[in-house]
Amino acid sequence: MFIQTEETPNPATLKFLPGRLLMQEGTAEFKTREEASKSPLAQKLFEIEGVKGVFFGADFITIAKEETLSWVVLKPAILGAIMEHFVTHQPLFFGERVSISSGEGDDPLVIQIKEILDTRIRPAVAMDGGDIVFDCFEDGIVYVRMQGACSGCPSSSATLKTGIENMLRHYVPEVLEVRAMES
Repeated sequence: MFIQTEETPNPATLKFLPGRLLMQEGTAEFKTREEASKSPLAQKLFEIEGVKGVFFGADFITIAKEETLSWVVLKPAILGAIMEHFVTHQPLFFGERVSISSGEGDDPLVIQIKEILDTRIRPAVAMDGGDIVFDCFEDGIVYVRMQGACSGCPSSSATLKTGIENMLRHYVPEVLEVRAMES
């Protein structure tokens, strides 16, 4: 098994590509050891000193590290944990994963905003090892949550304002602003 790595715009995160599909739909983010108890792989990764966040995307894993440690030190242990997980054919989650709400009954503007996020913005954000999740739309403001490499990234606020906000305002004139919420 060969696992590729890619740098992300966030220097505290690294993207690992195991060469297989991880998640059929959605994403999963673990910011604490307690949250990681839902996944054998996330648990194993949190056992590595210096790992402070794990994010599963469709075909990648983004790891956030403590700023004081170097990727040169952490990367071999992380690669070993990921490889061992897949070679031993363990599940990604314990039990069944709870599905995300379908959004039935959403306002037509909310449906349009979610579709733009899902089709035009999320794929680009995923390339950088992260995700953007719609939270709500109130008084012309779209509230989103940045996850994975995007959470805490120095350039995420610029991306949010110049890229995401401009695109949403172009397609949905009712959108006045986009704000990131704390995850």
